[in-house]
Amino acid sequence: MYGLLVWTWVRAAAQYPVSMVLLSLATAVVTGLDAAAIALLFSRAPRIGGFDASEVLFLYGTSALSFGISDVALGTTERLGFHVREGSLDAILVRPVSPLVQLATEEFSPRRIGKLVPAVLVLAFALTRVDVAWTPGRVAMIPVMVASGTAIFAGFWVLTAAVQFVLLEFHGAAKSLTYGGAFLSQYPMTVFGRDLVRGVTFVVPLAFVNWQPALYVLDRPDPLGLPDAARFASPLVAAVLCAAAALAWRAGLRHYRSTGS
Repeated sequence: MYGLLVWTWVRAAAQYPVSMVLLSLATAVVTGLDAAAIALLFSRAPRIGGFDASEVLFLYGTSALSFGISDVALGTTERLGFHVREGSLDAILVRPVSPLVQLATEEFSPRRIGKLVPAVLVLAFALTRVDVAWTPGRVAMIPVMVASGTAIFAGFWVLTAAVQFVLLEFHGAAKSLTYGGAFLSQYPMTVFGRDLVRGVTFVVPLAFVNWQPALYVLDRPDPLGLPDAARFASPLVAAVLCAAAALAWRAGLRHYRSTGS
């Protein structure tokens, strides 16, 4: 059903092919500005937080790809508060399709896929430049960290959407967790204060999007001194976060009592 609804919106957008292509290209260019900012930083400093340009671009590529996939798949769930406030969620609930699927596919546009282009290109470039002794384990970790990071961001999308059953204007704060989390995970955690690193490790697990598995791939020590097992914990963290998001979503639906207007 998700695929059918997406295809319906894509067919609608394809009625204006030039506009669709130009919007996709514009989205790719705007998204790629973060990578340009990283390149600009390295034009003034050889290393950032002890990491060279190829290593930081590796972090950028894995973070941007994970976030981009989750954003394409679930980014519009942040509109839940609007539907609750306007009363349109009631119409969504009576349709024979999952409310989450309807929200996730709402006004789906192919231009959103443009967000993935710079992430894929930068990651491919970084993998050819980064100084790593590639082993089967490190090679296998790349798709695992991207998949786990995608699931972690997906959990955040659904979890922050579920909060809007109670706090209708929460979407602004939610962006600090989703978009802000994506920006934070593009850089080495060594550039941030230790208290912040502890927070994004033990409270809001953004460090498991790509930082912890990247320490294994790049063969770097953990600044917090965590055991090596933490570098392989991203799939477990993703599963726990997605389970919590599912429970929060179901609880929000169960206690929803319409807008009252």
